[in-house]
Amino acid sequence: MSNTYSFLHTVATQTPAIRSLHDLSVYHHQLWEIVLIGFFTLMATLAWYIFVKRSANKELGRRGALWRAFWQASSPAIITIIGIISASLLLRVIARDFIPELLDWIAPLRLIAIALVVVLGMFRYINASERIHVDNGSDSTTASALSKVAKASVLTLAFLAVGQNFGLSLSGLLAFGGAGGLIIGLAGKDILANFFGGLMIFVDRPFQVGDWISSPDRNIEGTVEKVGWRLTRIFTFDNRPMYVPNSAFSTISVVNPQRMTNRRINTTIGLRYQDLGRMQAVVENVRAMLRAHPDIDQEQVILVYFSAFGDSSVNFMVYCFTRTTRWAEWLSVQQDVFLKIVGIVQAQGADFAFPSRTLYFDPASLPKAGGD
Repeated sequence: MSNTYSFLHTVATQTPAIRSLHDLSVYHHQLWEIVLIGFFTLMATLAWYIFVKRSANKELGRRGALWRAFWQASSPAIITIIGIISASLLLRVIARDFIPELLDWIAPLRLIAIALVVVLGMFRYINASERIHVDNGSDSTTASALSKVAKASVLTLAFLAVGQNFGLSLSGLLAFGGAGGLIIGLAGKDILANFFGGLMIFVDRPFQVGDWISSPDRNIEGTVEKVGWRLTRIFTFDNRPMYVPNSAFSTISVVNPQRMTNRRINTTIGLRYQDLGRMQAVVENVRAMLRAHPDIDQEQVILVYFSAFGDSSVNFMVYCFTRTTRWAEWLSVQQDVFLKIVGIVQAQGADFAFPSRTLYFDPASLPKAGGD
């Protein structure tokens, strides 16, 4: 019986007419599968397009910019995933009869491609969300930190998801991570110090992008351009970029004038000793001028007092705070105050002292006129 079956199978496969009918049936079946895949791709794309146009656009007006950013990031990703699935199905149909050894690679490659598309789509949405929050007044440094944490989380989840499908053991990965983390920590302690220094900047927020900062401990002064995980880029006032390791900020003091509520005017002015009788009037008039000045904060301390006898002048101090914290505006207010003080001093008939020396001679020691 088995010999009879083998004979009939040999005849069926070797006979040209029967073999042609068999090949035609295979091609016909493949053609229908390709048509179905194309129909699936077209219908899925049209369904998504109709859903976005009719349903999603209604939500865009109600839920604002974040919802709009989500659809703008997800729509290309969904269309690409539909294309990847269709391409993998089409490749499977072709490989099944022509390249059978390729069948085992189709599913892993499809998974990697879909994971990559999802990661890129999430990155696009995270970047758009960061811009939206910064435009709405959120702290740019915090928004950047949260964006980086979100991207790291997306990458980690994608790696674990793909790794599990390739047989990656999470327990083995955790065991390796413990020993590997110790080795990496010892080898890259400076890198880790900068990383945690950057993390502390994001948490404590002593400054943010756009702030003018300086350090009395180091020769650091300029405007913060970027806070990274390892370095902070500062643009100095002579138009040079300065790169400061984040770990440095844990050991130095930082002055941030952007956080000031007021700027201070603190100066000492010297009059001539012959104007000592006019000192009281000058001090009172300067104090009255400051109390009436519109750019001087009246809720802060205002001090104008005769303060010291100098080597060649009698001095009085001026101590007050401006309402503005902007440097250029502060310079303008300080200039106006100084010019008004000049006017007050001159109006009182006094004048400013300058370094001088008075010599006294004993008349008896002077040579007599006509003498030897």
